[in-house]
Amino acid sequence: YNPELYMGVLYLTLVPSTVQSSVAFTSIARGNVAGAIVSASASNVLGVVATPALVMLLMSQRSGGGNGVVIDAHVFGDIALQLLLPFILGQFARRWGSVAEFAAKKATKLVDRGSIVMVVYSAFSAGVVAGVWSTIGVRDIVILCVFSVVLVAFMLWLSRFVALRLGFDDADMKAIQFCGSKKSLASGLPMAAVIFGSSSIGLLIVPLMIFHQIQLMMCSWLASRYAQLP
Repeated sequence: YNPELYMGVLYLTLVPSTVQSSVAFTSIARGNVAGAIVSASASNVLGVVATPALVMLLMSQRSGGGNGVVIDAHVFGDIALQLLLPFILGQFARRWGSVAEFAAKKATKLVDRGSIVMVVYSAFSAGVVAGVWSTIGVRDIVILCVFSVVLVAFMLWLSRFVALRLGFDDADMKAIQFCGSKKSLASGLPMAAVIFGSSSIGLLIVPLMIFHQIQLMMCSWLASRYAQLP
């Protein structure tokens, strides 16, 4: 039992959904892309407030008594500056029509894809520099991988089951599946750095990094399977 990994798993469950991969997989599966965009974007916007608030509620008493997580107004402001402000600026940029269209086709795609690569690279690099991978055993990594596979599979099943029971059509069901089963490393990592301190995240972000890779592989397979169906 590793308290930091336990906290990391708990933090993983509090992170908002991804935007890029949720929309991409929904598109591949021929689902409701517009619905996926709105759902994933709403999750990230709400996560600016909900994630640190939930961390304060659920994790402050689990991180070592008096050394628990302390969240003040500065944390919410810093997270909003890093994650919400770019979203708002992007919405304003749409007023320039042709400029925004050009950015969407060229510069934005390059920055978008590059930022995901850099987030993953920086997360794993930070783990190597901090010696995280030398302090976590093979057994713990295997357990986290198995846990991630089970959690993704369960959420894919649950989101599909609930969507169909509520009467959503096939396209909406796919959007709900891919948005409801994701956790965003691109949002979760900077949030963790602000909330816990970049020098203290260490093992805490390992579950999120492993889960992120597992969800991409499993959802990629599922989206491809949906695309092959008549």
